[in-house]
Amino acid sequence: MLYNEHGLMSGQSFMNNIMSNLYQSLSHSKWNCKYHLIFVPKKRKSVIYGKIRKELAKILHDLAQQKESKITEGSLSIDHVHMCIEIPPKYAVASVIGFLKGKSAIAIARMQGKDRNYAGAHFWARGYAVSTIGFDEEIIKKYIREQRVEDDKFSPS
Repeated sequence: MLYNEHGLMSGQSFMNNIMSNLYQSLSHSKWNCKYHLIFVPKKRKSVIYGKIRKELAKILHDLAQQKESKITEGSLSIDHVHMCIEIPPKYAVASVIGFLKGKSAIAIARMQGKDRNYAGAHFWARGYAVSTIGFDEEIIKKYIREQRVEDDKFSPS
C-alpha cells in the first residue's frame, strides 16, 4: 500500500480499503444493501415467548443464511420482530422476507406438534415494514437493542 508523509493511505489504496471494508462482493458487483425490517404475528397476538422465542432467533438466522443474507441485529419482542438484515442485490427483498416468514411459520408449527405437511399459514400477519439503512446503521442497531431491553422488562420468559 502507498502511504503519504502523514502515514495515511493515498488515493486509490484508500478507496480500495474503504470498498473492501464497507461493501460485500458478488462475482461482478460490490454491494451494501441493509434493511430495517419489522413484522408481527397474526392479530398482533403476544405469542413470541418461551420455547418459540428461544428457537425463533436460530431459525431466522439459518433461513437468512439460505438466501445468502445475514441478520446483523435483531430483537424478538413478545408481539413483533425487529431486525437489521443484509440482503444481496440478486434477491428481491420481498422474496427473502416472504421466505423468512413462510419457512419460520412452518418451523414454529412443527415445534408445536402440528402435522408435518402443515402450511404454517396462520402464524405471521400479512405484510411487513421495511426501510433501507444508509450510514445511520449504528443508530438503528442501537434502537433495536433498546427495544430488546424494554421487552425484557415486560415479557414472561
